[in-house]
Amino acid sequence: MKSRSILAGLLTLGLITGVALSSQAQEKKESLGQKIGTTAKKVGNKTAEVAVKGTSKVTDKVWEGKMAPDGTDVYINSKNRKYYINKKGKKVYLKASQIKNRPEKH
Repeated sequence: MKSRSILAGLLTLGLITGVALSSQAQEKKESLGQKIGTTAKKVGNKTAEVAVKGTSKVTDKVWEGKMAPDGTDVYINSKNRKYYINKKGKKVYLKASQIKNRPEKH
């Protein structure tokens, strides 16, 4: 009788422990501070991208009919170097082989 109650107790303890561990392992929630940091980084990157593109449109020429590998505009600076602006707002200079013709709209 004692061995049955001890066995039942151990079995119950094992089930409770298993359920508790599996419910914790289901998902990792991002803390509020991490969400704010991620969002701030996205906003900062987009702001930098828009600012650099605006400056480039004013100071440099846009190469009509050509596009960068990611499909964005290609700019030509005063030293005749070709570049595009990536999603983080950085100028990425291109080799001649990286520049593609933009497909015509029908």
